[in-house]
Amino acid sequence: MKRFFRAATLSLALLGTAIGSASAEGLIRISEQFGTLYIPFHILRDQNLIEKHAKELGIDVKVEWLKLSGGNAVNDALLSGSVDIASAGIGPFFTVWDRTKGAVKIVGAFGATPNYLLTNKQDIKSLKDFGPNDRIATPAAGVSVQARTLQIAAEKEFGPGNQGKLDSLQVTLPHPDATAALISGSTEITGHLSNSPFQEQALKDPKVHKVWSSYDVLGGPFTPTVAYTTLKWRDANPKTYEAFFRAFKEATEIAAKDHQLAADTYVKIEKSKLDPAFVKQIIDNPEVRFTLVPLKSEAFGAFLFRTGAIKTDPGSWKSYTFPELHDQAGS
Repeated sequence: MKRFFRAATLSLALLGTAIGSASAEGLIRISEQFGTLYIPFHILRDQNLIEKHAKELGIDVKVEWLKLSGGNAVNDALLSGSVDIASAGIGPFFTVWDRTKGAVKIVGAFGATPNYLLTNKQDIKSLKDFGPNDRIATPAAGVSVQARTLQIAAEKEFGPGNQGKLDSLQVTLPHPDATAALISGSTEITGHLSNSPFQEQALKDPKVHKVWSSYDVLGGPFTPTVAYTTLKWRDANPKTYEAFFRAFKEATEIAAKDHQLAADTYVKIEKSKLDPAFVKQIIDNPEVRFTLVPLKSEAFGAFLFRTGAIKTDPGSWKSYTFPELHDQAGS
């Protein structure tokens, strides 16, 4: 199994003074994970959009990339100052937002895309069919956006107070490894709360079927993954931040307008063996929408607060995002 870099966890006692160590203006270190929802990052990387916008602002920017898996690893890297822009699920974001008392905010979402709960057991039709010997893979058990979505679904299935009923079945696996395990059927993994393109790859196998979509659970289009940074880094690096935001916005607009380019860029940057036509088919899905504005994040945050996962009620989506997004309609 692949091993992923894990930044050292910063102690709570040091958070107040060390959070978001400011790097010199002109350097930006960005974390990314797996899946087609990261296509805006692939585009801005391939077309050097950060560097382009930085030059327009009168500076040169060095961009460094770090691939991590799971919200815990991403948040550790952000808090230790190993990365400047973090990318993870909305669940891990709310965790670090709450932990730092709002010193971390969302720069933008990666778009609305469904996560499918998949299984390789034909007799599993709902959450009630998972037994004590089954295991459900998520990128970070208990805290990832997939893990929290599973908890929301469990509460709906089993009733109030039962959101953690299936937590004991969760195991932590990156999406590529979880997909391989589900398809092989030779491991303990019988379920995987996945994302694209891995869920579509898995569904090509006749042994695998979809139990439900995150859109079913949350009641419509949902932006599961976001990019975020600390207020301290943004304030210390205003031009670098502005260059990144402009690049992120431009890349998102390009992805929305040109799905073929988006698919080709994904295959190129990820060095993927997937056919670009297959990737394009995934993002041509009418349920996929490239947008920077968070959708259904308020409902997600309200669930975390109500169930005690975070101590602060997030309230409006504008309270945990930077103002560049506030002229648009989010939720």
